[in-house]
Amino acid sequence: MNIILIGPPGAGKGTQAKRLVTERGMVQLSTGDMLREAKDSGTEMGQRVAEVMSKGALVTDEIVIGLIAEKLDSLGDAGAIFDGFPRTLAQADALDDLLQARGAPIDHVIEMRVDDEALVARISGRFSCASCGEVYHDTTKPTRKDGVCDICGSAQFIRRADDNEESLRARLMAYYKQTSPLLGYYHAKGQLSVVDGMGQMDAVAGAISGVLDS
Repeated sequence: MNIILIGPPGAGKGTQAKRLVTERGMVQLSTGDMLREAKDSGTEMGQRVAEVMSKGALVTDEIVIGLIAEKLDSLGDAGAIFDGFPRTLAQADALDDLLQARGAPIDHVIEMRVDDEALVARISGRFSCASCGEVYHDTTKPTRKDGVCDICGSAQFIRRADDNEESLRARLMAYYKQTSPLLGYYHAKGQLSVVDGMGQMDAVAGAISGVLDS
């Protein structure tokens, strides 16, 4: 099963993708992670990525699709969770062509819909462990022991510089401009489902499972 998770920054896509990896044996395909891996891999594709990134240029859709194709070849029968891709209609078409050629099309596109005001409050309080990357929140998910990561015991934490109200509202506007055509695209194809992304993590996970099991 191949799925796409769509939602604004802070909607919890990464958290839900990790649960699907653990509970269903799926593989999370994050374009950001793939680009970083490729840049350090030394492969021909990796050299192309490194060259583009060294110039500060945007990686082309052709390269991203090539990376996804390589990754899919290594997955075997594991289903893929596309996180952060596609972002444009051209990318959606290219991904569809790639998957159709492999006989493994997208099964579900899940929009994690949120309330903007609540989302701003959610993101403004989040921080993460500088060592293992575990994400926390000042009020909804503090560390069990003040100043110590629950997972790895590190005492070093970081906050994104753009996790503030002004930056968040700008990112939300960019997200809606970018993804509204995609939502229409997948709705027209009969693949789009919507879940409430503002619920508790278990409730959101249950809603996503309900879509996948339908």
